[in-house]
Amino acid sequence: MVHAGVMSGSGNLMDFLDEPFPDVGTYEDFHTIDWLREKSRDTDRHRKITSKSKESVWEFIKSLLDAWSGWVVMLLIGLLAGTLAGVIDLAVDWMTDLKEGVCLSAFWYSHEQCCWTSNETTFEDRDKCPLWQKWSELLVNQSEGASAYILNYLMYILWALLFAFLAVSLVRVFAPYACGSGIPEIKTILSGFIIRGYLGKWTLLIKTVTLVLVVSSGLSLGKEGPLVHVACCCGNFFSSLFSKYSKNEGKRREVLSAAAAAGVSVAFGAPIGGVLFSLEEVSYYFPLKTLWRSFFAALVAAFTLRSINPFGNSRLVLFYVEYHTPWYMAELFPFILLGVFGGLWGTLFTRCNIAWCRRRKTTRLGKYPVLEVIVVTAITAIIAYPNPYTRQSTSELISELFNDCGALESSQLCDYINDPNMTRPVDDIPDRPAGVGVYTAMWQLALALIFKIVITIFTFGMKIPSGLFIPSMAVGAMAGRMVGIGVEQLAYHHHDWIIFRNWCRPGADCVTPGLYAMVGAAACLGGVTRMTVSLVVIMFELTGGLEYIVPLMAAAVTSKWVADAFGKEGIYEAHIHLNGYPFLDVKDEFTHRTLATDVMRPRRGEPPLSVLTQDSMTVEDVETLIKETDYNGFPVVVSRDSERLIGFAQRRELILAIKNARQRQEGIVSNSIMYFTEEPPELPANSPHPLKLRRILNLSPFTVTDHTPMETVVDIFRKLGLRQCLVTRSGRLLGIITKKDVLRHMAQMANQDPESIMFN
Repeated sequence: MVHAGVMSGSGNLMDFLDEPFPDVGTYEDFHTIDWLREKSRDTDRHRKITSKSKESVWEFIKSLLDAWSGWVVMLLIGLLAGTLAGVIDLAVDWMTDLKEGVCLSAFWYSHEQCCWTSNETTFEDRDKCPLWQKWSELLVNQSEGASAYILNYLMYILWALLFAFLAVSLVRVFAPYACGSGIPEIKTILSGFIIRGYLGKWTLLIKTVTLVLVVSSGLSLGKEGPLVHVACCCGNFFSSLFSKYSKNEGKRREVLSAAAAAGVSVAFGAPIGGVLFSLEEVSYYFPLKTLWRSFFAALVAAFTLRSINPFGNSRLVLFYVEYHTPWYMAELFPFILLGVFGGLWGTLFTRCNIAWCRRRKTTRLGKYPVLEVIVVTAITAIIAYPNPYTRQSTSELISELFNDCGALESSQLCDYINDPNMTRPVDDIPDRPAGVGVYTAMWQLALALIFKIVITIFTFGMKIPSGLFIPSMAVGAMAGRMVGIGVEQLAYHHHDWIIFRNWCRPGADCVTPGLYAMVGAAACLGGVTRMTVSLVVIMFELTGGLEYIVPLMAAAVTSKWVADAFGKEGIYEAHIHLNGYPFLDVKDEFTHRTLATDVMRPRRGEPPLSVLTQDSMTVEDVETLIKETDYNGFPVVVSRDSERLIGFAQRRELILAIKNARQRQEGIVSNSIMYFTEEPPELPANSPHPLKLRRILNLSPFTVTDHTPMETVVDIFRKLGLRQCLVTRSGRLLGIITKKDVLRHMAQMANQDPESIMFN
């Protein structure tokens, strides 16, 4: 019934026009789309193409092209998203190293690339080569000493400030929508909200450029979340090239869901995780067809990135690891403890960050976004430089923390005492006691952990592109590595304890600290975002550690349980509520015993509902009503006395219909009668031409009775993506419930400010 009614309003809009007029079916900025109407319009379009395809060979070819257009769009999105991600990775690598020095043979080489090309690089000093010079060597010809250190320190800070200033200036001047991670807004857009320009070409260009700048500046943020926004911008651009998607907002959102999957695919090198991320975390409407297309887009994007090979290791994944030790049942206890830590960190971060962002919105601080970015960058650079674990890029830090200590590792974390003459308490356990380097690394990691926890709270949400995946993983990886080293040393020094006696098999390492870092990273990322299935898949794709799925699952589930105990909202949902976007979360439960009559408008004491009558209002009456109100549409009734419901007319289509009728049809004046019936009303002989607008009328608007439980109404709004729902009793119109009213009511029931939601 609903489909039939909506379809009836989606054909030619007026009898006096041969074809629909321009802009019909489009939506204004900051409005919600009508999912049912978009779906029925696409069904109608598809039916016409199918019937025409039997008429001629050309029409048959056109129908094939239409069917394949979706796959072509996916191919283009994958190619562009993969290319942009590869370029961003290469540029970040070079610009991050630029803060410390420059390559003399080719200034566009990063430190690693520069020393690859040098014949004088030795295995022991693989990070040093004559072609790569630090700024102190280049400017004052000194590589050691206090003056060289201070000069390198100052150059590091200056480059960081320059990158951050350029980024925030570009965002502010050219594309204000390029700031933040973009995932809260993507979720809102995919739920059916219109934010014009958010996925535009300028946003794509500026976000790509500024993402390189902010990650290179050393701020505590990542590029992974913003890459989802970049991929969705690619999806929006290619959608506009095909009328099938450009003229249907519902179909466009199917493309954007697949683009989000491609974004995560290139961010982490995790195509399957990307598809699951889109399904679990981002998408609102995800039919089976979109699942296949998301898979294809993620595959093409990953293949493109692999072809570019930005990491230079012929691997797609960012943090590839090879652990040679299995995990033991007794280790589940520390893994679950890391899950608890991740849940607590997620709660702490979400609450503190939202409190800081709210303060930024409501105080003068928000008026100085450039100054805020400069101050946070300066503090980050000044504190980060002395500590080697905060000076290096966050991705390199995580990679080092994940790595197992092999014979080729030169990291401080692998500085174990390895004396062949040392008498060991048990000869068949190859674990070694920690050396000075490991203890130094432990306290440096502890300081880096505290610094990361604090600075990330103030960094996320500034007016620059800022992702949260990598900083969250870094916090968890640092905590996990420290726990792993602690358990490892405990096993070495107390090997005779009953727990370790059963655990440590002869000839094998007991504990792999890198595995604890990996589990900690998953726990903290899960605590912040509340991801579960997609998180585990991303983590094992990211590291190649397929054997360790059970520890990852245990940590992810524990972190979600702990974080949910303090509040159901993840960071993205919290930012959606902070910004007041009209997002009806599928995960929210409505358990209150209220009825539709408690929520509908008008309430007692409010003026009556603004309605149109089917055959007694003039064009001038309707224009006055439109001018005096800002409603999205108007119910149409038989008469004001009977209030019997006929249908629903959209505001935008009324305006366009009247405008076009005045321009194209003779005899339409202000006192022309507007009618929505099949036959015109009986009029005096000298009266002006009437205007028939039955074709723009939705003859089967969704209705509920006044005693329908709000629990059912909320479910209807969620699952059907409604904009509004009319309330009737015995066919008589009583009121209307909009998405705004539902969200306000839910906020009121949760003891929140119902006026905090931003619409229109």
